[in-house]
Amino acid sequence: MTASAEQRIRQLTERMLRKTLYVVLSKGNATADQIGAHLAQHLDYMIGLEKRGVLFASGPLTAAAGQPLGDGLTILRAASAEEARSIAAADPFVVNGLRSFEVREWTVMEGALGLKINFSDQSLELA
Repeated sequence: MTASAEQRIRQLTERMLRKTLYVVLSKGNATADQIGAHLAQHLDYMIGLEKRGVLFASGPLTAAAGQPLGDGLTILRAASAEEARSIAAADPFVVNGLRSFEVREWTVMEGALGLKINFSDQSLELA
């Protein structure tokens, strides 16, 4: 790489966010009935993480046709990979053997988040 290319890269990245988050890739290994039996517990757990500010985003992964696979993706605000693993291990789907998981560190560099607040009805819209 040339010195000018390195300088351009440094210039482009110097103000980027560099926020470390943890991605939990969950792999399902259960039937729909098994998932359904523990779904309320799982949702309670995830909403609790959200309320505590630990959960950035989470949801199921689907096939191209929109069919659920039983897999999921969760992004956590954690102090370390070990803490993220501990949080993921306490998910009722994992505790009950319905999912296994892998944790990866993710550095957020670029992107955007849009938020619209309507004062008239106190509603919010994400873009």
